[in-house]
Amino acid sequence: VQLQASGGGLVQAGGSLRLSCAASGRTFSSYDMGWFRQAPGKEREFVAAISWSGVSTSYADSVKGRFTISRDNARNTVYLQMNSLKPEDTAVYYCAALVGSRGFIATMEYEYDYWGQGTLVTVSS
Repeated sequence: VQLQASGGGLVQAGGSLRLSCAASGRTFSSYDMGWFRQAPGKEREFVAAISWSGVSTSYADSVKGRFTISRDNARNTVYLQMNSLKPEDTAVYYCAALVGSRGFIATMEYEYDYWGQGTLVTVSS
């Protein structure tokens, strides 16, 4: 599985961005997908995740109400809509794929099997 994240950039505080993550392979619809981020000098952290069906989602407390994860299985793509961005959202954002559903939304890095290369989001104050 290859994952290609895109959509990052520079935005002012209060603005919006939509990240995309395109996946290769014909079994994308069977993967749970997640977004993580790593700010300068910090460890990578969970942001949001979505089940293979799109029915279940999970968000970090820091982004609840501002970010929305969604997926289009016909396009092999997962999205992260980010609104009301804050300077503390500045980070490299990574998408990840978890092969095989576990019946719950995974939020830990080690649970994910494949990772994209990351896309940089910079929020200016």
